[in-house]
Amino acid sequence: MKRSQLLLLVFFVALVAAFFALDLGRYLNLSYLKNSQAALADAYAQHPWALRGAFFVLYLAVASLSLPGAAILTLAGGGVLGFGWGLLLVSFASSMGATVSFLLARYVLRDAVHARFGARLADIDRGMERDGALYLLSLRLIPVVPFFVINLAMGLTTLRTWTFYWVSQTGMLAGTAVYVNAGTQLASIQSLRDVASPGLLGAFVLLGLLPLLGKSLMQLLQKRKVYARWNAVRPTSFDRNLIVIGGGAGGLVCAYIAAAVKAKVTLVEAHKMGGDCLNYGCVPSKALIRSARLAHQMRHAERYGLDSNLFNPDADQRPFSFKKVMQRIQAVIAAIAPHDSVERYTGLGVEVLQGYARITNPWTVEIALHDGSRQTLTTRSIVIAAGARPIVPPLPGLEDVAYVTSDTLWERFAQLDAVPRRLVVLGGGPIGCELSQAFARLGSQVMQVEMAPRLLLREDDDVATLATRALQADGVQVLTGHKALRCECVHGEKVLVVEHAGTETRIAFDELLCAVGRSARLTGYGLEELGIPTDRTVQTNEYLQTIYPNIYAAGDVAGPYQFTHTAAHQAWYAAVNALFGDFKRFKADYTVIPSATFLDPELARVGLNEREASEQNIAYEVTKYGIDDLDRALCDSEAHGFVKVLTVPGQDRILGVTIVGTHAADLLAEYVLAMKHGLGLNKILGTIHTYPTLAEANKYAAGEWKRAHQPLRLLAWVRRFHAWRRG
Repeated sequence: MKRSQLLLLVFFVALVAAFFALDLGRYLNLSYLKNSQAALADAYAQHPWALRGAFFVLYLAVASLSLPGAAILTLAGGGVLGFGWGLLLVSFASSMGATVSFLLARYVLRDAVHARFGARLADIDRGMERDGALYLLSLRLIPVVPFFVINLAMGLTTLRTWTFYWVSQTGMLAGTAVYVNAGTQLASIQSLRDVASPGLLGAFVLLGLLPLLGKSLMQLLQKRKVYARWNAVRPTSFDRNLIVIGGGAGGLVCAYIAAAVKAKVTLVEAHKMGGDCLNYGCVPSKALIRSARLAHQMRHAERYGLDSNLFNPDADQRPFSFKKVMQRIQAVIAAIAPHDSVERYTGLGVEVLQGYARITNPWTVEIALHDGSRQTLTTRSIVIAAGARPIVPPLPGLEDVAYVTSDTLWERFAQLDAVPRRLVVLGGGPIGCELSQAFARLGSQVMQVEMAPRLLLREDDDVATLATRALQADGVQVLTGHKALRCECVHGEKVLVVEHAGTETRIAFDELLCAVGRSARLTGYGLEELGIPTDRTVQTNEYLQTIYPNIYAAGDVAGPYQFTHTAAHQAWYAAVNALFGDFKRFKADYTVIPSATFLDPELARVGLNEREASEQNIAYEVTKYGIDDLDRALCDSEAHGFVKVLTVPGQDRILGVTIVGTHAADLLAEYVLAMKHGLGLNKILGTIHTYPTLAEANKYAAGEWKRAHQPLRLLAWVRRFHAWRRG
């Protein structure tokens, strides 16, 4: 907390303390008011403007400091000033005082609260930006909700000050009028219960619910409007509870959940079960990386005390066959495929249809089956989990050089007798980096071309620097700041023309791999005809619903992440909301999303990194532990990398973790668990970690944090204590 914030807080606390210490509350009770009514009335008759001004200032102070007695003052406004002046002064003083209290909470407390609970408050902030005025109005219309609680709570949100003021002014008017009017009959009031009877409070509660009921009504009308043009074709009964389009990670989980809760579900897949991850992405690339890593270790066998001649890249006969490497990859895919197979899911109770699905209306899906037949099914809900495809840049001449993508390289390269001699990789993201290193380790001359000034733009500078050095150490020629202009084929030789610092350079290659990102599959499913908005992804709300509440999207096609594990994560929300959303809906939770880039060393991250924390103006501390000091890493000759933890300043609560090193993605799991369940570094430090393991790096990182936050003053006294004990 800043000094100015602390001083302001101390000042207001001192004022509140003085109020109670001097027992000023004795003047703000009903009996004192009734006993003083005649004297106050005489003073008002003699000095009306002075009393009005004093009353306004007093009410403003009480409201600003959230002191008890606002209800008594409101009655006094009616009993002494009359209904007209009482309502006018109380209405403005209470709204202005509430705004002062609101601003005090925002200035003094908001930064600290957001630093500690920022991730959890993100959804609340988004909701306040959208419906904050509506929520505040509902609360203001219910006088039983504590006045000061609303002020303080709203001050911690992103609600605009002007919005807070005018909504408070409007929302409190009805309750204020009731109390001021009651004050005009002050003599007959024995307690505040006489003003706020159960019936009256019940009426105010119903009044407060009106804005929310109005919102629900508007949503219902909007829903009816969306479906209006389809009412004529709405089925009276349905063939299925759920139809899932896409048999990748998201679609498979949706279908699995639906079958598990005994819903009638159909899964439609146009190509291969398991989607991109099994057939073209995670599985084959990791199998390739494993073979390349072993080749690298063989080449550098001397690091392990072995003869490096076991693998000599300059020898005529290399001790591996690239064809066999590619065959192993297909064998790995085949070994995992039964997990995602038609047979398995049919056995689980899912109807699996292989063909192309098209949504013709919000409840009907037409399926062109691979055998040439067509099938039309009606369904209560639909989940679109169509995945994503590699982006192919609009590069002149690209089609003439027979490029490959991360999807097509497996079939193409399986036909090669050896690794591509000269391979150009377009793109400096995770896919481009992983494949560049793998092929370089298998013997290709790899040139990685990235238009941005560095690789891995989403990572911190130190992470990207380490990754770049690792690639270069494996022989990858990293060309950042190079813009690809065109491809040419001259006298049978393929050339990529790039521009750097205003100069064009020609790069000859044998194979060109486009790895510049992936885009959602949006066409061919009838989305445009239904009017479902799509930009880079299918647009959904926090419940993963499209504009049609019964049509959902999950996985890469919905974004914002393109990870297999987030597709499966979203699929749970989509399936449960699709099947049970009429009774209970769940907002997709993205607070703790891990990711990994499987370079050597691996890069893994969860939560914020330094770049993101700075961009979002989130205060943080950095604790860093170098894996080069870890016993197991030294034993494995893998002593490089680090664990970097971001925490709330002065606290052990984890904001984010980045790990660079061998098995970083596995090590990250402990931090994912800790963040998900609110465990801090002290808990990790107090957990026994097996020796010698890489997981000890997590404990040592927590130890570094603890060492930096030692209670130095207490330790100085402890030192004196021990000196005294020694005599």
